[in-house]
Amino acid sequence: MTERRIPQEPVALLLAGLLAPEPPATPALDGPGDRQPVQRPHLAEVDARIEAVLAVADEPLPLPSLAAAVDRPVAVVRQAVERLRDDYDGRGGGRRRGFELREVAGGWRLYARPEHDETIRALADAEAPARLSQAALETLAVIAYRQPVTRGQVAAIRAVSVDSVLRTLVARGLVTEVGRSEETGAVLYGTTGALLEALGIRSIGELPPLAPLLAGAEAAHAHAG
Repeated sequence: MTERRIPQEPVALLLAGLLAPEPPATPALDGPGDRQPVQRPHLAEVDARIEAVLAVADEPLPLPSLAAAVDRPVAVVRQAVERLRDDYDGRGGGRRRGFELREVAGGWRLYARPEHDETIRALADAEAPARLSQAALETLAVIAYRQPVTRGQVAAIRAVSVDSVLRTLVARGLVTEVGRSEETGAVLYGTTGALLEALGIRSIGELPPLAPLLAGAEAAHAHAG
């Protein structure tokens, strides 16, 4: 008798088997050769896993990364992402959420909807740290342009004590210790990457030419300990 061959189905149809309800579990039988039923996650569970990963992501996640995180094929993850997006958009009769699932930069990420920008801005303003005082800004400018510089050199340039202001700048992560002076052993201070990020520049070399405004600072910088 000629053996009947089962036609090969496309991968998409095989993956569509996930849409079928779970088969009832087969009662366990006595014997070493009994097979236990393989449990596969329901679609709702796959969606929940992907949703959890997206909720903690701080950058857009491409489909392969999501697939690796939930241990499912990329095609399955793509369908899940589309279901989540439609759900958030209120398609199918559900409630439209205040956030959306958006594809950007080759990946997927959750974003607040643009119509809620004012609310998000109000929250950001309320949680923003207090602005730097004028004294702190002046001290930060001296360090940025003269670094590496000692506390005494900064104080000589500003003609006031900078102890508390310097502690504030260090606590804010804008200034840090970068070494010690070979002549006096005093701690040398410099700016951090956080300042570059705040100013939107790549290096201190991109600072505007404001050094000439520090009149008489050269002598103080050279002689202060």
